[in-house]
Amino acid sequence: MEPHSLIAWLIIGAVAGWLAGSFVKGGGFGLLGDIVVGIIGAFIGGWLAGVLHIHIGSGWISSIITAAVGAILLLILLRAVRRA
Repeated sequence: MEPHSLIAWLIIGAVAGWLAGSFVKGGGFGLLGDIVVGIIGAFIGGWLAGVLHIHIGSGWISSIITAAVGAILLLILLRAVRRA
């Protein structure tokens, strides 16, 4: 993995995690937590988009949107499990 692609993953993960924390109330996880939530959300969002045959484009913005949707779903699932 090249250093610039790692930096891109971290930036997209941080932005997506922050967006997800903003949409799903209950507080954020800090910078590192937001990055982890965003990166896991990117995998979830990418998988879900593939299963549903949704393609919103390419580039930074579409990557952030896909990762944020996946991160929002992840946070909703985590909050539901935590309450049960």
